[in-house]
Amino acid sequence: MIKTIAIIGAGQMGNGIAHVFALKGFEVLLSDISQEQIKKGLATIEQSLGRQVNKGLIKTEQKTAALALIKPAIDVDALKNVDLVIEAAAENEVIKKAIYAKLKGVLKPEAIICSNTSSISITRLAAATDRPERFMGMHFMNPVPRMELVELVRGIATDETVYKTIHELTLKLGKTSATAEDFPAFIVNRILLPMINEAIYALYEGVGSVQNIDTAMKLGAHHPMGPLELADFIGLDTCHAIMQVLYEGLADSKYRPCPLLAKYVEAGWLGRKTGKGFYNYSGPVPVPTR
Repeated sequence: MIKTIAIIGAGQMGNGIAHVFALKGFEVLLSDISQEQIKKGLATIEQSLGRQVNKGLIKTEQKTAALALIKPAIDVDALKNVDLVIEAAAENEVIKKAIYAKLKGVLKPEAIICSNTSSISITRLAAATDRPERFMGMHFMNPVPRMELVELVRGIATDETVYKTIHELTLKLGKTSATAEDFPAFIVNRILLPMINEAIYALYEGVGSVQNIDTAMKLGAHHPMGPLELADFIGLDTCHAIMQVLYEGLADSKYRPCPLLAKYVEAGWLGRKTGKGFYNYSGPVPVPTR
C-alpha cells in the first residue's frame, strides 16, 4: 500500500503533484536541488490551497492539514523509506537519468518510481534505473490541482501489478486515467503539441498575428485558451523539447519544431515563467510580442 510519496522537482508540475497528494492525506516529501527551490514550491502550494479555500472548494482545516503533510527533503537519503517516487524534473532525458542514478541503492526494494515525463520513452528511462519492472509513466496535466486527467504509460518491462497499483492510486486522487502506449509524447501531447507548433508556423509565415491566431481558435474552435497563450503557459522550452522528441522519435518532417519556436527559446523567452514569450507579462494585461 502506498502511503508516503517523494516528489523530485518542486517546480510547476512537482508542487502541483505534491498539492493533490497532500490534500488526499498522503505524506509527501518534496525534493529539489536546493532549499530555495523547495521553499518556492511550498509557497506556491500554500497560495494554491488558499485560492481553493477562497473559492469554497476546500475548508481552511483541509489546507492546514495538507501543508502539514508536506516535508522538504534535500538529501536523497531522506527518501529511503518512501513507497513511491514521482520524478517531475525538467523535460530533459539527461537530467532525469541523473536523478535515477542518485536513487540507486537508496530506495527500498519494493518502492515504485514514476516519471511525470510528457514525451520521453518510458522504456528508455526505466532502463536507467535499478528497477525497470517497478517503473512507469504517471503524466499529470498542468495545472495539476485543476486538471482531471493522468496519463499512465507502461514501459516494456513494467510489471502488471505496478500498473494496477498506480491506476488505483490515480483513482484515489480523484483523477481519471488514460492508458497510453509507450510512443513519443503519448496521447495528449502527440495531438496537442503539433497543433501548437502549427499555430507558431502560422505566426512565422504571417498568416495571422498572435492576437488573431489566439482569438480565431478561441472563438472559432471554442478552445478555452488560444494555442500561443497555451504555449506560453506550458513553457516554450517544454514545447520545443516535446516537438524535438516527436521529430526524432517518429522521423517525420511534419513534427519539425518551428524555427520561430527555437528562436524564442534561444532568446530565453519561455513564456509566463520568464515574463515573456508570445506575450509580454510585465504589465497588468499580457501584450503580444509580435
